[in-house]
Amino acid sequence: MATMKDIAKRAGVSTSTVSHVINNTRYVSEAIAEKVNQAAKELNYYAPSALARSLKVNRTKTFGMLVTTSTNPFFGEVVKGVERSCYHNGYSLILCNTEGDAERMRASIDTLLQKRVDGLILMCSTLEGERIEGFDRYPDIPVVVMDWGPIDFACDKIQDNSYQGGYLATQHLIDCGHRQIGCISGPLLKQQAQRRFQGFKDALRDAGLTENADWMVEADFECEGGYQGLQAIAASGSLPSAIFAGNDMMAMGAINAANALGIRVPEDLSIMGYDDIHLAKFVSPSLTTIHQPKYRLGQAAVETLLHKLDDPQSDSQTVQLEPTLVVRESVKRV
Repeated sequence: MATMKDIAKRAGVSTSTVSHVINNTRYVSEAIAEKVNQAAKELNYYAPSALARSLKVNRTKTFGMLVTTSTNPFFGEVVKGVERSCYHNGYSLILCNTEGDAERMRASIDTLLQKRVDGLILMCSTLEGERIEGFDRYPDIPVVVMDWGPIDFACDKIQDNSYQGGYLATQHLIDCGHRQIGCISGPLLKQQAQRRFQGFKDALRDAGLTENADWMVEADFECEGGYQGLQAIAASGSLPSAIFAGNDMMAMGAINAANALGIRVPEDLSIMGYDDIHLAKFVSPSLTTIHQPKYRLGQAAVETLLHKLDDPQSDSQTVQLEPTLVVRESVKRV
């Protein structure tokens, strides 16, 4: 019966490289992986099953992830970071979509835990602030929460500094000469929306500017919310010179509404976004926005789970990633 050593000799690589390819425990270039797999095939080598390996090491080399349904590409870009990081670390990812349903979310969590995933990533605001049953039955499975509200179980958190991002966005509008500034916020029940809105208000206050209630609208983090938000502001009878939208989707919806109303962006109205999704640079005008490190968010979640697996007794931590300004064409300098 052929061994990994035999495969290594035929493929002209080290035995450890063969092990990484067969067990998927580390990234190996496609060319080398192909040589190893071809040598294994020629020698009729049969790798032990994933189940057999998991029983031996008491790990399944699998992470589970739950994501809230949304048309926002932001979620997909974060998932890409999670999946790529899993791959480079020899892990598989099971992705569940909650469809915005609290009961489905609970059922998905229970299913993933029963499948003995090595760790769980939660990126859902469906149950923000509510208790989730089930984790106490699986105390050895680490959990990482991304951008969520208050929770009542021990876990690590990965989040962006939403307050700083909201402040940074508004400060850029002020630096560009704008003094009449409105805001289309996300749903203020969600912590990210609250923090970005608070950053917006504090930036106005620090600049000695007055809030105008007619120019502040709460929406839903979707394009339709941004569209309706700008319509509501325009219907108030006056327009600010600039608007900070709580995410890029609402900013793009606002730009669309402006076009429908005959409002030129940025000549008549400047619009600022948040997230820097991939589409932001391709709208017209291209969107000035706050960059949230989406790939790094996903990567940090996986790295945190791996650290917890290596050191189960380590204290829970919060990893905060800092936003940055991306200047494009949707904000006019007055």
